[in-house]
Amino acid sequence: MNVSISKNGKECLITVSGKINTTTYMQLLNEIRDEIEGDSEVVFDFNEVEFVSSAGLRTLLSVRQKITTGSMKIVNVSEEVFDIFAATGFNAIFTLEMKETDSLDSINVSFKKFLKNNAAANPDNEIFKDPRGVYTWSDLDKCSQIIAADLSRMGVTKGSHVGIFGTNSVNWVFTLFAVQKLGAIACLLNSSYNTAELKKVSLLGDITLLCYGESPTITDEKAFLDEVISAEGSALTESYPIGNNIDFTARKDEYTALAGMFPDAVEADSVAVMIYTSGSTGTPKGVLLSAYNLLSSSLTLAEVIKLNCNDRLCLITPLFHIFGMTAGLFSNLMRGGKIYFPDDIRTATILHIIQNEKCTLFHSVPTMALALMNNKEFTSESVESLRCTILAGAPTTVAQLSAMSEKFKNNHFINAYGMSEIVPISITEYGDSFEHISQTVGQVVNTIHLKIQNLATGEECPLGEQGEIMVEGITAMSGYYKLDPSRQAIDNMGWIHTGDLGFIDKEGYLHLTGRSKELIIRGGENISPNEVANEISKSDKIADVKVVGVPAYFYGEIVCACVVMKDGEIFCEEEMNEFLKDKLAKYKIPSFYMTFEQLPMLSNGKADMVTLKKTAAEYYNKSGKKF
Repeated sequence: MNVSISKNGKECLITVSGKINTTTYMQLLNEIRDEIEGDSEVVFDFNEVEFVSSAGLRTLLSVRQKITTGSMKIVNVSEEVFDIFAATGFNAIFTLEMKETDSLDSINVSFKKFLKNNAAANPDNEIFKDPRGVYTWSDLDKCSQIIAADLSRMGVTKGSHVGIFGTNSVNWVFTLFAVQKLGAIACLLNSSYNTAELKKVSLLGDITLLCYGESPTITDEKAFLDEVISAEGSALTESYPIGNNIDFTARKDEYTALAGMFPDAVEADSVAVMIYTSGSTGTPKGVLLSAYNLLSSSLTLAEVIKLNCNDRLCLITPLFHIFGMTAGLFSNLMRGGKIYFPDDIRTATILHIIQNEKCTLFHSVPTMALALMNNKEFTSESVESLRCTILAGAPTTVAQLSAMSEKFKNNHFINAYGMSEIVPISITEYGDSFEHISQTVGQVVNTIHLKIQNLATGEECPLGEQGEIMVEGITAMSGYYKLDPSRQAIDNMGWIHTGDLGFIDKEGYLHLTGRSKELIIRGGENISPNEVANEISKSDKIADVKVVGVPAYFYGEIVCACVVMKDGEIFCEEEMNEFLKDKLAKYKIPSFYMTFEQLPMLSNGKADMVTLKKTAAEYYNKSGKKF
């Protein structure tokens, strides 16, 4: 890549040629960083730009963040590069001007090549097992090709946004690779979303086709489809079933006629996946990730846990989350480990698979490990084959880790920290001490840069001093889909603001101390208190409401709603839960409620959230309830 800069007063012309990708984006950022001021009028000339990767998009967003009163536009954009901006929503973020030119050659996407290489080299190697059978690389290649042909006939093309909705299954994975073969973007949807949330996310993510499997939301398939497909408030116009009752391997005879289809390819740096995170506002945000991001993250995790071809993983971490996608799916595919898909996540089912299949790996949130221990059939002998468990998605307390370590006698527990936007950020080592595992989230991985920033001054904190955790690196997202620059987590220097507070000790271990964003993490699921409060406030009986997180042994945190009733109204928990069940996913509905005549207030007229959290915690602890 070559960069030239021409300045005339506030006007700054930046001419770029070649590819802006993972290996060149820092060169671009370093060359132009000092040339741009807040009032600059910046024009990027992309006449000779062949490709912009997820890292390149992130860099351009970082430059745009630095321009406060000036302007920025990108001119002479080819159709291929414009398609990258459009597919990822960055055409809504930047001002683009296209050029008239011949189409550039197609470029590879590593998920597609990754599958092709493994299917050619190891066609008969077993990679998945579920209650219906065993599946090889050849099965994955052929079944994903058959699904890709089906989706293509339904109008899916390069850049299309395809929703994948359902619990973990082999068919879910077949569908993910099918979407990649078409050069489309797989939008991974929480299987607990209700129909209202599905419609909301479909609009925000421009998702038009829904691939759906098993979900607690789907009790009546026809009623579900009537509610979300071509319905008011939904962008979804087509549906494609991928449930466990469908055996795609029974259609493998179709593969011969389809084998040569979809020859076009896309780069490894192209956005391949959109994962949704609620954030502190409750409005879902689409995190844009490339195959390069995900495979790099997965390889890092595989190396830390010493993953090899003899490992067997009982996979329960949801594939629609970044943790399940990296530590669960791709880490094992990269190292030849075998993945077992249970039909459900009942503790009895999981124990049966771990014991009978001699699983060596079982990654989870602390809640699930504790649930296994509470099953009446649990014994230390039933899990003696396990050698490693990564705990992520929620904080692990010393009490929880102590209890798990006592019961899982042969198991190495590893504490990891990350977020949908970039993972992993830090991780403990395979042989780390109990103190490191229980009191820290490990050392920063070598794929990223991290600093602790003083919230008041913006300066980097010295060792031992608390501040906001800031990260940047090759595994970082491009940005949030179609979100205004002012609401992006990436600042004008390219750093991602995690919203988490912490410090680094003298040994280089990262400690989490709190959150600057008010998220509640219940059993690994992020919950926005504002979203829950907004839905409760829609009841005509509620005068005021605030929602807080309360520490709990089992789930880590639970949701408490503090409500003020209108004059003459009496609160009924059952009635409120019934009111919320069609508005919020089940895990977001409060575990308990507290009623107040008036919420405690600060002198500035705002609710005293510290007092509310303390009062709610005291009430929960005295109640004797266990969540």
